[in-house]
Amino acid sequence: MTQDTDAEFFHAKRYQPMKFSITRENLLAPLQQVVSVIERKQTLPILANVLLRLEDDRLFLTGTDLELQLVTRTTVESGEPGQITLPARKLLDICRLLPDKSTVKLSLRGDRAELSCSASRFNLTTLPADNYPQFDSGSVDIEFQVAAHLLKKALDKTMFAMAVQDHRYFLNGLLLELDGRDLKTVASDGHRLCYFREALNQETSHESRPIIIPRKGITELYRLLGDSTDQLTLRISANTVQVELGHFSFSAKLVEGRFPDYQRVIPRDIVHTLLAERAALKSALTRVSVLSNEKHKGLSLEVVDSETLLLEAQNPEHEQAEEKVAIEASGGNMKVGFNFTYLLDAINNIDSERVRLSFPAGCNSCLIEDTGDSRFVFIVMPMRL
Repeated sequence: MTQDTDAEFFHAKRYQPMKFSITRENLLAPLQQVVSVIERKQTLPILANVLLRLEDDRLFLTGTDLELQLVTRTTVESGEPGQITLPARKLLDICRLLPDKSTVKLSLRGDRAELSCSASRFNLTTLPADNYPQFDSGSVDIEFQVAAHLLKKALDKTMFAMAVQDHRYFLNGLLLELDGRDLKTVASDGHRLCYFREALNQETSHESRPIIIPRKGITELYRLLGDSTDQLTLRISANTVQVELGHFSFSAKLVEGRFPDYQRVIPRDIVHTLLAERAALKSALTRVSVLSNEKHKGLSLEVVDSETLLLEAQNPEHEQAEEKVAIEASGGNMKVGFNFTYLLDAINNIDSERVRLSFPAGCNSCLIEDTGDSRFVFIVMPMRL
């Protein structure tokens, strides 16, 4: 093979003559999903690109940041198979600005891609698809099927308590346990903990395999689940989790490490209990917190009698706020301080009209429960005022 022939062969391998026609809407929707996992600042230029691969009439779009990968698929009107990578955000910006229901045509010319639509023409740089990073999911150890809306409910009830850039890296994500009987999600930042359990009532069961999904992975997965009520497939391998639903396949590298034993955190020997109207307690917390210390965000809860809860807050300027809330209490009087944002986060995730707060001896933690839904519990640690 001559030198010229070698060059032609190499060029053909790197830049396949792919071309296709597709409606703007069929390209825009999956492109928006894929771009969300692509970081704006990249160490490798190709990571700023989206991989386009055409097989038959199906166009696959892939985006990754090496920790997450999202593959979506859509249909084209016509085309020739091949693959290439294009600047993701530039392609998205172009598609957003094109006319509704228009036809987009893309073809390759060497190391350039020509995109045309009506009177518009764009010439974009490309990078070879062969250089696009491979996301190795490994062999699948466990595979489940679960309703998408159940998984989204579990994430919604717990993900807000994940830590943010904590040195205890295993807290910068969400614990997921799934077997044939139960779906469990747990999140904690070291000061509070959320726990959600949903009974699956499936005939088959699997050995429980707890995994920790990173914060960004949870955020993206929650967004992707949307309002779907379909069954999704969840595959767990040694260091990755993969979720397939409808037209997308989402993969995330797992956080290494062992999540703390959350069962030990849940208070068992309850001494003090109080019941309050959720809306009334939320409103009172919100008003009193206006005068709390911005740095510590602390306020006190004091049960003054079996029917009254006193909320108090103050700041370094010695300004004070207090409010009384009607309750039903048992276990005698008590007083304890909390970060008001933690209390409000818990109450905002309770759906029933009443909320229950329970305390063990010494009030070294608080168990917050939805009186109408036993699947969700919230534990918050007190703070010194």
